[in-house]
Amino acid sequence: MEYFKMNNGVEMPMAGIGVFMMSPQEAEDSVASALESGVRMIDTANGYMNESGTGRGIRKSGVAREDIFLVTKLWPTVYEKETAIDETLARLGTDYIDLLFLHQPTDNWREGYKNIEKAYKEGKVKAIGLSNFPEDLLQEAIDTMEIKPQMVQVEAHPYFPQTELKKMLAETGMGLMAWYPLGHGDKTLMAQPVFTELAEKYGKSNAQIILRWHIQSGDVIFPGSKNPAHIRDNFDIFDFKLTDEDMAKIAEVDNGRRYYEASPELIAQYAKMELQPDL
Repeated sequence: MEYFKMNNGVEMPMAGIGVFMMSPQEAEDSVASALESGVRMIDTANGYMNESGTGRGIRKSGVAREDIFLVTKLWPTVYEKETAIDETLARLGTDYIDLLFLHQPTDNWREGYKNIEKAYKEGKVKAIGLSNFPEDLLQEAIDTMEIKPQMVQVEAHPYFPQTELKKMLAETGMGLMAWYPLGHGDKTLMAQPVFTELAEKYGKSNAQIILRWHIQSGDVIFPGSKNPAHIRDNFDIFDFKLTDEDMAKIAEVDNGRRYYEASPELIAQYAKMELQPDL
């Protein structure tokens, strides 16, 4: 495993598993399987409504909590709720979160950030992050918040490697967690000749080449899967290294394509979307 050291000195694994779009039972099974396979970083969220299942999966695995890097996110409708973080901890069955994000840049994000800062000071949160935030709001957080953010979570893949954002992050020591790391299942991305060529060269799959590219680009990745074999394959990327020439060839794939755009209308919907019970 390789690790990323955040600007507060906390280290996190550069690869793990995400449980987006999983039911609580699916999250429980996938998390338990991943941990039993050696994965040590888990990414969930209030908004996924499977934190309880994630917590059950952690306990089912038998892996000690201190050996797991647990990531979750607050949803906008609870940013200002004084008990939101304690309720998150209760659902997960833990007394601390390794990395806690604000999930969306709704108008009340500043109040939510102060809520996380308070939990950070109390030791309930080890690191603070911002998910899906545009660069102007990231800069505001860096300039105005007492505790500077340690991590951002955004869409990133070979079609859209977040080159400009990474320049900004490099100045602050912030890291990047990449969602849609394989391009939202886009077969045209996966089938790019460069990935097929490198897969043959290294005896890996096209997906493993892309995930390895992320690691060498400095991205923390958390691809989701319900299939134990796929979980193991997604994690089997630390026994080889792409050359500088390989990385340069992959850079040519960049075409600026994104799969998600957060319109003002969508952000307004997030601000009003109440969470369903997490069973």
